[in-house]
Amino acid sequence: MKFIVILFFGLFLQVFNNFAQSGESKMFIENRSKLNFEETVEQISTLIAENGWKVITVHDLQETMKKNGKDVRSVKVIETCNPNHAYKILSQDDERIASNTMPCRISVYEKSDGKTYFSRMNAEAMAGQAGGIIQEVMTDAFRDMENILKEVSE
Repeated sequence: MKFIVILFFGLFLQVFNNFAQSGESKMFIENRSKLNFEETVEQISTLIAENGWKVITVHDLQETMKKNGKDVRSVKVIETCNPNHAYKILSQDDERIASNTMPCRISVYEKSDGKTYFSRMNAEAMAGQAGGIIQEVMTDAFRDMENILKEVSE
C-alpha cells in the first residue's frame, strides 16, 4: 500500500511539473461569469442541485481572511459532490487513494477589473495519469461539471 501511495504522489508531481513547464495553466481552468459575484455563487449552487450533485458547503474565504486581519476581494469556494461518482471511488479499497481529490471544488472570485470569475482544477487532464476507474470517474465528473458551469460562463 505504501508503494501505491508513493507511486500516486510521484505521478501527481510529474503531472504538476508538466503543467508548470507548459507555459500556460492546464492544471486550472478559469472562466469569466456573465453574472455578478453573489448571483454566480447562487446560480452555480442551484445548477449543481438541479443536476443531481450536492453542495456540501460554501467557504467564504474573504470572511475567513477578515477574521485573521487580512483584506481580500470576494472569494467563495463551493464544495460539491456527486454521490454516484464518489461511490465508485470510495467503495473500493484500491481506488480510495483518489479520495484526496474529493469533493470537487469551484472557486468564485472577483478580480481588480470588477468582474467575477470562477475556476476549478482540470480533473480531466489529471485523470489520464491515474488510469482505470479513477480516470473514468474523474473524467465523467469533470464533464458533468463543465456542462453545469457553461450556464454561467460568458
